[in-house]
Amino acid sequence: MPAAAKITCLDCGAVNRVPTDRLTSGPKCGVCGAKLADGKVKALDPATLAKASKTDQLPLLVDFWAPWCGPCRMMAPQFEQAARSLAPHARFAKIDTQEFPQVSQKFGIRGIPLLILFQNGQEIGRLSGARPAADIEAFVRSHAKVSA
Repeated sequence: MPAAAKITCLDCGAVNRVPTDRLTSGPKCGVCGAKLADGKVKALDPATLAKASKTDQLPLLVDFWAPWCGPCRMMAPQFEQAARSLAPHARFAKIDTQEFPQVSQKFGIRGIPLLILFQNGQEIGRLSGARPAADIEAFVRSHAKVSA
């Protein structure tokens, strides 16, 4: 990983450069002050997803879900547990495909829940179906450069 990583604030969309040796000290956005890698799952809109997926050098795992999806709701606590476990070396977010149906078309999503992992401006992996936290963590570690 580079000496500093570009990380998009998932609250305001600002791009921040964070020294990688300071990731564990709770970096905050220079614009809005939100924590950048605190182990919490953030809800995204399409614009923030587009920016973060193209910009972030830190792994970003996005859960494509919908409120009516039973397996999506069942997996949510497992996804949150994996987010806490891999913080601050990977970030986790979710986007509601019912509220933003255009993301399903853009990413070719045919079924949910679907996890897509992004790093360095590229999609580097997909994992479909509801999974336990251990499977989610293993997926991120096997596909991304994670030092945790």
